[in-house]
Amino acid sequence: MLLIYRYLINFFFPIIIIVIFFRKYLNKEDKIRFKEKLFSSAYNINKNHNKKLIWIHAASLGELKSAIPLIKKLNKEKKFDFLITTTTLSASNLFSEELLSEKNITHRFFPIDKPSLVKEFLKKWSPNLIIFVESEVWPNFILEIKKNNIPLVLLNGRITKKTFLRWNVMPKLAEKIFQSFDLCLPSSKESKKYLEKLKVKNIKYLGNIKLAAENNIIALNNENKEILRVNKFWCALSTHKEEEIFCLKTHLNIKKVYKDIITIIIPRHIDRAEKIKSSCEKFNLNCQILSNGELIKKGKEIIIINSYGVTSTYLDLCKSVFIGKSMIKRLKLVGGQNPIEAAKLKCKIYHGPYVYNFEEIYELFNKYKISEKVYDEEELSMKITMDLSQSNEINSKEIGTINSLGKKILEDISNELDQIIN
Repeated sequence: MLLIYRYLINFFFPIIIIVIFFRKYLNKEDKIRFKEKLFSSAYNINKNHNKKLIWIHAASLGELKSAIPLIKKLNKEKKFDFLITTTTLSASNLFSEELLSEKNITHRFFPIDKPSLVKEFLKKWSPNLIIFVESEVWPNFILEIKKNNIPLVLLNGRITKKTFLRWNVMPKLAEKIFQSFDLCLPSSKESKKYLEKLKVKNIKYLGNIKLAAENNIIALNNENKEILRVNKFWCALSTHKEEEIFCLKTHLNIKKVYKDIITIIIPRHIDRAEKIKSSCEKFNLNCQILSNGELIKKGKEIIIINSYGVTSTYLDLCKSVFIGKSMIKRLKLVGGQNPIEAAKLKCKIYHGPYVYNFEEIYELFNKYKISEKVYDEEELSMKITMDLSQSNEINSKEIGTINSLGKKILEDISNELDQIIN
């Protein structure tokens, strides 16, 4: 199977190059640095040879966001250099916002898992510890790392039933790859169970590092803050196709009680903003696509956010939030988006029945009455209307418990890594 995988990577590599060039023209790749994914000549090595190098690969926005508290903690004494690789453009933008000012932390795009690129990458960067975040399992990289005897950690490892069954089709290759990890820190008890079945040799379940996430709040300008204060509002976060209609119907129900209610929609994919606007027009709802720095126009009922990195700006002021990818039955095996940021900002969270990706987190939040399941727009609108009529602070004691748990998880993970790198 490994030979077939390597053959396919090499065979399709020219097509991959064409696809990435095409994505560049769609503004889905960095217009200059996209070559880092494709050519070893573009690796642009920047490291201090007098320090140990920790390489952390976090493919997309969510993975990098969960790793940032750990990076900052490991970097407190400036003992190490860090290489951070990501796959997506949005994750590289987050790096620029959070870590670019650190001179000992470098960002590069993750190369294609092609044997020749893999060998050159490891040879040129020569890391002392490698950390892959969540579900980043790349056979050529992992086996070459093992060959070079570089310690390899799977951080917040996420193995679903679907992922396990896929790997279980090729058990010998799966065993070879997963036994290459020196340490696996699963994100959930379910992932721990599947990693054990994949015969990982060193598994320690310390908890989900996403609970240690920090909230980097950018204050909303005073004009927009006043509009939201006067009119009352709620947020629909990380919505997917079909869920916006659900949210618009919820808005219409709430409007029967609060005629000036504003609904803020922050879609999972902001390039869908125009389609959401079209849906608003079909319901005769006055909407605005809001970019960074713009003012909310008078009389707008639905505000569609089309900027990344501003979620906390609105959640910081928000009392109630619906979190998407949870109402679509066909997505039930991949359902759920991260509710932790909203919880830490003391929002009351509502979600649909399909939250497989964050099942354990939601169980914890439901236990502390931070989140609640809803099944339709009538139920959601009733609960949000009730929230808007109350002025008390939400879940202060419970949120303190969640924050303490996050700090402990971060401390425990940091201690495990210290034993490897020091």
